[in-house]
Amino acid sequence: MARIVKGGLIQCANPLNDETRPVAEIQAAAFEAHRPLIDQAAAEGVQVLCLQEIFNGPYFCPGQDARWYDAAEAVPGPTVDALTPIARENEMVIVVPIYEREQAGVYYNTAAVIDADGTYLGKYRKNHIPHTSGFWEKFFFKPGNLGYPVFQTRYAKVGVYICYDRHFPEGARLLGLNGAEIVFNPSATVAGLSQYLWKLEQPAHAVANGYFMGCINRVGTEAPWNIGKFYGSSYFVDPRGNFLAEASEDDNELITADMDLEVIEEVRRVWQFYRDRRPETYGDMVELLP
Repeated sequence: MARIVKGGLIQCANPLNDETRPVAEIQAAAFEAHRPLIDQAAAEGVQVLCLQEIFNGPYFCPGQDARWYDAAEAVPGPTVDALTPIARENEMVIVVPIYEREQAGVYYNTAAVIDADGTYLGKYRKNHIPHTSGFWEKFFFKPGNLGYPVFQTRYAKVGVYICYDRHFPEGARLLGLNGAEIVFNPSATVAGLSQYLWKLEQPAHAVANGYFMGCINRVGTEAPWNIGKFYGSSYFVDPRGNFLAEASEDDNELITADMDLEVIEEVRRVWQFYRDRRPETYGDMVELLP
């Protein structure tokens, strides 16, 4: 018997790119830009919705302006509180990326998971943090310390992998071993070096681990950094690597897909990648080898 879950992804351009405006005002504008799309998801019966990386503001990491520390908040905190009644009223799971402040000087790139009854289930902290010109993320984010949790929501077991994480198969495998049925990867990625990987790596994770993936990327360009065009192209992919739904490169939009979670078992019976693992041979992976 089919077990259908309707998923939704939102890609959205940041509406207020003005360094002269207060951080809180910029964040409020971004939140309001998402509200019609969140409401659309609810109206269309989306059961599990994921927003993009640092959804309530610009991707500020190309610079090193310390004022963006003011964008950080506790998790759970104000953003979770704002989305909780929306989740509850619409019986919709919401996965929301948030810039987290744990304490003074300790910040994480985090995603909170709110269940369909409004219960805060927990959070994932991005583990792999890039630090290159144009991506000064280690200036703002500490590497995650919560491992690769999977959250039992009303509709599915959900895992999260954030942006740069997607280049690392190890965490993607651990999410599957921890029971994930749907893995979301909220991202902020511009055209250039890694664009051709966008539709290679994550379908590969889905196939190698036998789960669905929802992959979100923002759209537009953002001053004053102007590091390039965020090319959208959000999509859902199934455990066979088939694309279920794809978004445009330019538009603010919600995309949805019906995911039959029974397909996971079907695929894993054919491709016994978990059965045929050889963990006793993988020790070198966690050693500091050249």
